[in-house]
Amino acid sequence: MSSVEWIAALAGAISVYLSTRENIWSWPTAIVNVGLYIIIFEKSGLYSDMGLQVVYLVLSIYGWYEWLHGGTNKSRLDVSRASPRVWLLSAMAGVGGWLVIWSITRRLHGVAIPSVDSALTATSLVAQWMMTRKILENWILWIAADIVYVPMYIYKKLYVTSGLYAVFLILAIMGLVEWKRSLDRQRSPVSS
Repeated sequence: MSSVEWIAALAGAISVYLSTRENIWSWPTAIVNVGLYIIIFEKSGLYSDMGLQVVYLVLSIYGWYEWLHGGTNKSRLDVSRASPRVWLLSAMAGVGGWLVIWSITRRLHGVAIPSVDSALTATSLVAQWMMTRKILENWILWIAADIVYVPMYIYKKLYVTSGLYAVFLILAIMGLVEWKRSLDRQRSPVSS
């Protein structure tokens, strides 16, 4: 399983790096990453994370399309900010998702730390949806989640994955900075 975890980690790091650069190739590399992590998390008893990878697979296909055609008149999608309505709906979806996922997974045989795993899953789903729509604040949610993911994976002895999520944390900070710059460039008047 170690070599699969290394390949999954490499694909994930490349995917997130490409996302920070708003590069469309982030989505195909994400598909490789999540496909491998479905196997890894199933074997580790992290069923919420395994289910999350399946949803990521669907969201990766959706994000790939949206980044190419989700803008005005089916154009390339630009970075935007979360409105108060988006924050409210995201918070409701996150809390509701956490409660539903926790109530299901806590009863499963071999499940590990179901309350933390399900909270991270719900937060990650909201963050990933925001990323598919190029909403800047997705990076804030990723930063918060990665701060918790790193020690959770150490606890589960998934050291490569823990290291990957430490890299994700750095990349999420980088993504926040880069996407903010992109948003500022979009908003600044074009010089003639």
